This record gives sequence, structure tokens and C-alpha cells, in this order.
Amino acid sequence: MALRYFDGHGAIRLLRYDEGAHLMEYAPGDELVTLVERGEDENATLIIAQVINQLHSVPQNIPNDGLVMLEHWFEALLNKAASDRQAEIYSIYVCSASLAKRLLIDPRDVRVLHGDIHHRNIRKSPRGWLTFDPKGLVGERTYDCANTLCNPVMPELVHNETRLLANAAILADTLALDLSRVLAFTYAYACLNASWWLLRTGTKGAEDIVQWHLNVAGIIEPHVKLL
Repeated sequence: MALRYFDGHGAIRLLRYDEGAHLMEYAPGDELVTLVERGEDENATLIIAQVINQLHSVPQNIPNDGLVMLEHWFEALLNKAASDRQAEIYSIYVCSASLAKRLLIDPRDVRVLHGDIHHRNIRKSPRGWLTFDPKGLVGERTYDCANTLCNPVMPELVHNETRLLANAAILADTLALDLSRVLAFTYAYACLNASWWLLRTGTKGAEDIVQWHLNVAGIIEPHVKLL
């Protein structure tokens, strides 16, 4: 549904589809992560911002069928926080869920969102850099910055406070967003992702992924303003 909605604006085109299969435009170029590997991290972030701008430029006659409202997307975090509260554990999940509720109850500039923007979900094509594999969410457009700041999987970058804050500022400036909300959504998203992987106990790599996102959240937490 989301690819149909974006109709090629910053995303690969959905050429034909039915209930059983999708025929999509092919983007033959490199993944965006190759720029980061060449030392062009800031340039890659600017490209992501440009892609997000294209996605969000589509007229907002939002077709809710087949899309997920952002408040439902956060259910795993809200459930984890409720469980911790019941156990009288004041965890990072409790703190981030409280912030997420405040963000979700007062959304700004609601859009159809990609929901999974990161460096391996964007490829070079003859039409420029295009994203694919959208989750198809509806909510505040700031959310589409969050996954970007938790990626790519290079700890020397993502777990570097200076880099994280600099890239958050690039996204906020380029997209004309409130930097405090970019950081807040990233903090909430990192804890949401950790809560998803807590549900996959026993899955290979699950503990590492949980800790990866908690590390991001821990870096951002001192910079998150109460909204």
C-alpha cells in the first residue's frame, strides 16, 4: 500500500501488483551504506533527508486501508513499560514509553511514513536515490528520522555521541523539523526496537540487537527534553 501511495516519489515504483505478487522497479545501483563505508557519512545523511522530503511531498489524502497508525506501532514498548511498572521497575522502557505517549498524543505534520528508513533500504537508480521496503505507517513525519540515527550497523559511528547529535541536526535542519522532537522520537524508537527484540528471546543475535538500541537510547537520553 505505501509504495502505491508514494508513486515513485523518493521510492521505487510499484509497477503491477495483485494479492499474490508485486512487480517493482529495479534499482541496480549501490546501497547508500557504501557512501558511509567510503567516509561520506554526512553526505549519506543529507541524501536520506532528501529522500524523506520526496516521500513526504506526496499530497496527503491518506488512504488508511493497509496502513498502520503510529500509536499502534508502539504497542510493544507500551506493553513492556506497563509490565515494568507493575513490577515496580523504573526502567528506560517506562521513561521512553511516557515520552512516546506525549509525542503520539500531539502529532505534528502527519504523513504517510516509510517507517524503516536506513542506509540499506536506499539504493541508487537512474532516477536517483530511491528507498524500498516501507512499513507503511501514518503519523508525525519526524518519526521517519529515527531509524536512520540508529544505523548503519557500525558502532564507531552510531554509538558516537558527537556523530549522532550532528546527524540529528542535519536531518532537523534539512527537513525543517524540531531537533528536540527528532531526538525524542529516536529515543522512543530505539527503546521500541529493543522491546520488539526482547520478545524474540532465543533468536540468534536478539540480545545484541537489544543492547545496540539501548546504547543509542542511553546516548540520547541526556539530550531529550520533556515535551
